[in-house]
Amino acid sequence: MNQQRRDFLKKASLGALAGIGAMSGIIPTFALEKTDTSVFSDRPQPGKTRWGMLIDTRNCREGCSECVAACHATHNVPDFGDSKNEVKWIWKSPYEQAFPTSSLQLPSRQLQELDVLTLCNHCAEPPCTKACPTEATFKRWDGIVAMDYHRCIGCRFCMAACPYGSRSFNWQDPRPAISEYSDTYPTRERGVVEKCNFCSERLVKGQQPACVEACPGKAITFGDLNDPASVIRTMLGDNETVQRKPELGTLPSVFYII
Repeated sequence: MNQQRRDFLKKASLGALAGIGAMSGIIPTFALEKTDTSVFSDRPQPGKTRWGMLIDTRNCREGCSECVAACHATHNVPDFGDSKNEVKWIWKSPYEQAFPTSSLQLPSRQLQELDVLTLCNHCAEPPCTKACPTEATFKRWDGIVAMDYHRCIGCRFCMAACPYGSRSFNWQDPRPAISEYSDTYPTRERGVVEKCNFCSERLVKGQQPACVEACPGKAITFGDLNDPASVIRTMLGDNETVQRKPELGTLPSVFYII
């Protein structure tokens, strides 16, 4: 085995182990930290777009899943009807699962009952891209962490490296489990990983992500984090927000108002 291959395998293994450690609790836990907006640009930078999302849990209606339904219908996400083969791009998680490294001693009843919208965080420093041996998962110029299904070999290194559990694997052909096909996004095959893509196919048309448009409570805001004049930056500046597992240094592009 040549040195270049040994270095590559070492790098992939470390990325995968880091994700496993974060999910298993080996990495120490910390209290929620306020969003550090110093990582953003102070003024608009042509060609330096960084798409981001802000979820205001105060406006997220209890029992509502319109955003999930819209996302999954738009992207032909299969529904196998069981947790073993579940494929999900966006979903709701109990607060303690969404923010496992926050202080959960004597949480308020509000937090105990809170379901939080979760999805791929499109991190500025994504561990999944470092773990992928074929570059099937990669970060685009606009900050979106994307998937090339044709390059995916199904090794699932990216799933092990992701500390947020935001990727799903197609253990079987997903097409029979799609009730109504959408022609806006291609279907996948068995043996590939998939996840939220921030609706990149809609952004090129000047549209908002499907979940943003579908939310009846207007709880989801989407925009350019590098533009201080954008609505999302204004809201980040006016509200105290948090991110999932900020102590890992992945710099998520998804923020929350709790």
